Amino acid sequence: MGLKAGIFAAVLTMAGSAWALDDPQTKLADPMESGMWDYHQIDILGDPADIRFDDRVVVRGPVEAEDSLNVPLLVDASAIPDVKRIVVSADYGPIPHILTYYPETAEAKIALRFKIDQATAIRASVETHDGSWHVGSTYIDAAGGGCTAPAHAYASDDWEEHLGEVRGRLWAASGRARFIVDHPMDTGLADGIPVFIIEDLALETDAGVKLARIELSEPVNEDPAFTLYFAPGTLPASLHVRGRDNNGNEIDGLISQGSLN
Repeated sequence: MGLKAGIFAAVLTMAGSAWALDDPQTKLADPMESGMWDYHQIDILGDPADIRFDDRVVVRGPVEAEDSLNVPLLVDASAIPDVKRIVVSADYGPIPHILTYYPETAEAKIALRFKIDQATAIRASVETHDGSWHVGSTYIDAAGGGCTAPAHAYASDDWEEHLGEVRGRLWAASGRARFIVDHPMDTGLADGIPVFIIEDLALETDAGVKLARIELSEPVNEDPAFTLYFAPGTLPASLHVRGRDNNGNEIDGLISQGSLN
């Protein structure tokens, strides 16, 4: 094969590979008709073969985001048995991955807040332990800018003193755990401000047993707030919220029944 022919063949091979990356092995009819879903199906989920849109995955958010820095979202996949993880993402976010939730002993249900940069489909992709994926969606309109704004924390002189502080409460009878962690959660998209985010959070017993775990990405809101759900009557009197951020700062707080910690 001559040099020109070899170069041409290589170009065709690379072009074919690039084209293949645009086409997931299981092509779905997207109810949101988003131009980015195929790409995220490959890039975020790893191009699973066993995947479908599933009405049992409920994703609830506002029709329009009033505050692009704090958009509430509820994901409920409790109707899906044997859930391994829930991947929450935004099709048209500058950083599409929002978080991944590992329910462990909790219900496959989580309430959160996140930053939104423009109108977009929001996905909750649920993987079960057998490797199948079930996807739910909603659409949120937004003026945008949530991912490129600097954190409000920097307006306070003492923000570093409260970094990583945990506030929260347990409702054992109803099986709810709610907590907030003080942290700027900088996306790195504001001029001159590097990425500074919590990467991992877990709810643990006194013995260190993880009941649920969250992997956070940049779009999670400043001072992340989560509500996790458990079977009624199964929560202990108190739980530890433990984790760390990308600068190595440790997070270790205690939430309990009764008044907000």
